[in-house]
Amino acid sequence: MKYVDEYRDPELAKGVAATIAVEVDMKRSYRFMEFCGGHTHAISRYGVEDMLPRNVAMIHGPGCPVCVLPVGRIDDAIRLAADPRVTLCTYADLMRVPASHGASLLKARAAGADIRMVYSTLDALRIAEAEPAREVVFLAIGFETTTPPTALAIKQAKAKGLRNFSVFCNHVLTPVAMRAILAGESDEATPLDGIVGPAHVSTVIGARPYEFVARDYRKPVVISGFEPLDVMQSILMLIRQVNEGRCVIENQYVRAVTRDGNARAQREMDEVFKLRESFEWRGLGLVPQSALRLADAFADFDAEKRFEIRTIAAADNPACECGAILRGAKKPTDCKLFGSLCTPDTPMGSCMVSSEGSCAAHYAYGRFRDCSRARIERAAS
Repeated sequence: MKYVDEYRDPELAKGVAATIAVEVDMKRSYRFMEFCGGHTHAISRYGVEDMLPRNVAMIHGPGCPVCVLPVGRIDDAIRLAADPRVTLCTYADLMRVPASHGASLLKARAAGADIRMVYSTLDALRIAEAEPAREVVFLAIGFETTTPPTALAIKQAKAKGLRNFSVFCNHVLTPVAMRAILAGESDEATPLDGIVGPAHVSTVIGARPYEFVARDYRKPVVISGFEPLDVMQSILMLIRQVNEGRCVIENQYVRAVTRDGNARAQREMDEVFKLRESFEWRGLGLVPQSALRLADAFADFDAEKRFEIRTIAAADNPACECGAILRGAKKPTDCKLFGSLCTPDTPMGSCMVSSEGSCAAHYAYGRFRDCSRARIERAAS
């Protein structure tokens, strides 16, 4: 395959779906969790679940970086932006994530805080260079995919002697979240038969960091590309592993992912960042060694130290089910707010904000198929 539309060919997808239908064992169920917001979006957008047998379930995991950031850290950012010296820079999705007491970064900006949306860490760096009288803070979030650019920006700031630039670091680690999900399997969380491994994250860290999943938890992992045929093929590969009783790490996304990943990006991260003792994830709680902080050599660029940020734990909206959805215990439609009080225009929880959030993806695409499916089932009965 050469062009993206070939990875979206409906006839090829029907062929893969037919193979899946033949190879599934109808006497058992298959429960696979994707750990990538891009996969969640693709599964909903292209109707992948509609092409699967009823005994093959896709479960959305904590793969959306905006979604997993806890309320307390958003509160921290809002308090930081209230400092008249500070210009807070961040990605657009974070602007609308609900914080405590109905607040958000967007509302804080409307109230007068200097909060600016940027496309990259380098945008924030340029603002710091252009406005030396402002304390420019980059609100950094994301998994291993977005961590190397943050590391490079910090190193550039140090090389240029930019004393008015700092980073409020919220970078988190995917394999540790996988372990937390697998170790916490219970009646509340859906037991898993396999994992669709993330795409972009794996281009950085490679396939090797997932080997513990097969070794310690006896679950197969297939690293998948983003396109619908990628995801369909990855599901087929997982089904075959389950049927054959195998638990190995397979790489469907061979055009971009290797076993060892991007060594240069890993070196940059290792130089600039160190592990935190623990970090709170929405839905998972405090997870040991699951996030990064700035290394001591770059402490001058650590906004948490510069502004003495002390996170105060804050609860989600009690009616919001984002936490349970992120750990696979519930579906978006299990939340009583979904599609009524909570929509992309009026999000009550983080999963409805980003296009990679499971609630936003299902609202945009899945809810229409829910209605069609319900009509078909009523007609059949």
